[in-house]
Amino acid sequence: MRYLLLTLVLSTVVLEGCTVQQVPTITQIDDTPAGSQPNVHLGPRPFMLIEAMPQSELKDKLMSCANADFKPHVFSIGHRGAPMQFPEHTKESYIAAARMGAGVLECDVTFTADNELVCRHSQCDLHTTTNILATDLAAKCSEPFSPAANGEPARARCCTSDITVEEFKSLKGKMDGANPQATTVAQYLEGTPNWRTNLYSTHGTLMTHAQSIALFTQLGVRMTPELKEPEVAMPHKGMNQQDYAAKMLDEYKQAGVTSTRVWPQSFNYHDIMYWIEHHPEFAARSVYLDGRDQIAGFDPTNASTWSPSMDELVADGVQIIAPPIWMLLSLDDNGEIIPSAYAVAAKHAGLKIITWSLERSGPLHSGGGWYYKSISDAVVNDGVMMRVLDVLAQDVGVIAVFSDWPATTTYYANCMLSTD
Repeated sequence: MRYLLLTLVLSTVVLEGCTVQQVPTITQIDDTPAGSQPNVHLGPRPFMLIEAMPQSELKDKLMSCANADFKPHVFSIGHRGAPMQFPEHTKESYIAAARMGAGVLECDVTFTADNELVCRHSQCDLHTTTNILATDLAAKCSEPFSPAANGEPARARCCTSDITVEEFKSLKGKMDGANPQATTVAQYLEGTPNWRTNLYSTHGTLMTHAQSIALFTQLGVRMTPELKEPEVAMPHKGMNQQDYAAKMLDEYKQAGVTSTRVWPQSFNYHDIMYWIEHHPEFAARSVYLDGRDQIAGFDPTNASTWSPSMDELVADGVQIIAPPIWMLLSLDDNGEIIPSAYAVAAKHAGLKIITWSLERSGPLHSGGGWYYKSISDAVVNDGVMMRVLDVLAQDVGVIAVFSDWPATTTYYANCMLSTD
């Protein structure tokens, strides 16, 4: 017997449904009708984060929702699925994220040797995210494994463009990481950060982009594919950058997925402009991932360094911008977390804002690292994460947050945001 599952209401931004206690298996999810999503199971993590907060009205409000009937919500985006504990961009990771109420799932899109689209965060990350080095396909890697020696770290470089799509599908996903001190392949493949786990990484099912679309449709979630920057010369076997950008959107059309369910993303501004001009049905949801902090001279506190400016982005047709979390936050004179100058300017220009990536930094007791660098003085423990979410949602006004463990964003959205 199939489990009762939540039914997606297409006219709203939340998923309404029934209440069940059974947790469906992967096989049972595959057998569910298109457009349905598993019942939400958050697990203990959101509650642990709330308990770590200092006493405040926000903590009281969040605690008051502990026994709520949690529903999926599009504020909660599964960043590569649920990679805090599951191998990223695998079927298992995506299903875990859907179970945690992620209303949107991400496939980072790159291509194989035969120009087929697949889900990987980087075109050349197979050596750290899959078992390729332990298979016969290791011979096809751009850079074979070399052990650590004479003070030099172990190295390898394996790209999706090194192998065909059928060869890609034969691989198994693992937790992202590598041991730079390795002298053997087996040692090299052991590099999972100690705050993640290998408990669920024994069988990570890799996915093509088309397979992700089919799974996401079954799970009843919206979709946010990111067109990854090629790491090989373009055109690649006759496919140029515009062909690549078009191919990604065409796979949604071929699957019968309406553009209103898809938020295509890219760090490449030319990709965004191409979609706006040539695929206008996707224009309103095309997401400009802002990575301009990598450009010399860019300062998110100084508008004169932003090119294009916020107003120029809007004039070009951009409607959604997505910077990292730290670019949206600052501290006031009392050390309280507030919206940054960048956030205020984006909102004033009329841009919608998405941000990335919550729960990618590990424990926050030492400042939170790169994702929190603009507010590091206020980041003293994991409980700060809920305060950060609150400022992002209530003061900055973000419409969604990428998370490596979307139970947290699902909890916050159900407790603090409108369900209309």
